[in-house]
Amino acid sequence: MERRETAEFYRDIARDLAAKFAPRADRWDKSRSYCWENVADMAAGGVMGMTIPTKYGGKGASYFETVVVVEEIAKACTLSARIVVEANMGGISAVMAYGSEAQRELAAPLVLAGDKPAICITEPGAGSAATEMTTTARQVNGGYVLNGRKHWITGGGVSKLHLVFARVLDGAGEDLGIGGFLVLSDHSTGSVPAGFRVAGREHTLGLCGMPEAELVFQDLFVENDMVLTPPSGFRRGFADLMNAYNSQRVGAGTIAMGVAAGALDHAARYLKERRQFGRPLAEFQGLQWMLADMDAGVHASRLMLHEAAKSRGPDGSLFPDITMAARAKAFASETAVKVVDNALQIFGARGYSDREPLERMYRDVRMFTIGGGTAQILKTQIAGSLLGIKTPQTRTGYAELAQRNWGSE
Repeated sequence: MERRETAEFYRDIARDLAAKFAPRADRWDKSRSYCWENVADMAAGGVMGMTIPTKYGGKGASYFETVVVVEEIAKACTLSARIVVEANMGGISAVMAYGSEAQRELAAPLVLAGDKPAICITEPGAGSAATEMTTTARQVNGGYVLNGRKHWITGGGVSKLHLVFARVLDGAGEDLGIGGFLVLSDHSTGSVPAGFRVAGREHTLGLCGMPEAELVFQDLFVENDMVLTPPSGFRRGFADLMNAYNSQRVGAGTIAMGVAAGALDHAARYLKERRQFGRPLAEFQGLQWMLADMDAGVHASRLMLHEAAKSRGPDGSLFPDITMAARAKAFASETAVKVVDNALQIFGARGYSDREPLERMYRDVRMFTIGGGTAQILKTQIAGSLLGIKTPQTRTGYAELAQRNWGSE
């Protein structure tokens, strides 16, 4: 039976970690370096891989307990919160749900020790249109040979465990569907498999310590026992694997909400400290109303994210409901941008400088309406759920949809 701790227990751990991380956050941002010191603290604190079942050394924590941790850490250090999300949701949850016993026993110790798994889906020509990926995995004797290029891979170059999505081809070149392949690569020790290369790193606006890399696979051999195969197989299994992304979206939305909650705290403090016209800014009604609107946005986001974290798909999936996750992530990320922007406005010129953390938080939070599913794609999914239809984005797809559902005019 899984050991269960309370959400308050995890929140206390996260707050202790956040107190350590707050004075370090500026260092990772300015040096554009990965926060290895924080990772060591998070591994020691038990929040790396906390969702991994106790059988494999984890805490068996729920997604709800995870988002409680993520919010507190995001208030202090967005980079560290991002690592917590990807060490508990997305790739590692897919391995725990669909992986073989050997795959779970391989992945769990890596994450518990501090590794942030990398999910390799996006390509230069396949972003929101993930099914248009061109990376291939051709069947050969004993496994598969991967060829292709992935882009915007979070953690590329620092992650050891990679979940690579590729179009599976049989020996004759027939398309069998999209599958997931586990690839291990440790650049810190030089243990990099032949055919695996980090081709470059993007210079990003925010989250500057997190590498966003381009990965190239050239005749990379992956053994059969490293193929992550859901019960429905390659043809339909991509949808199963993508369901694991629902948890990652809840996590990403929580990071954004946590950053906004931290900005709200800073704004409330500054309104009480700063004086103009002979009185504290806190006495000006216009600023009070700004603060109230910010609080309402953060609170509404938190409720939606908690609801999504506790949900399950209509098929009884292990992962959060796809529409609840989309709704929470889209709302929380867009709201967070507004909240942080207003917090910076309250600080005035001081907020625009790096004397306060608002400048860094403003840059960091902007990513979350883009990464992990753009707000627009998520809203399309939500609309499709409300209308009871699938919403294809191709022109021919919509023509077929209109003919099938509504007939021709």
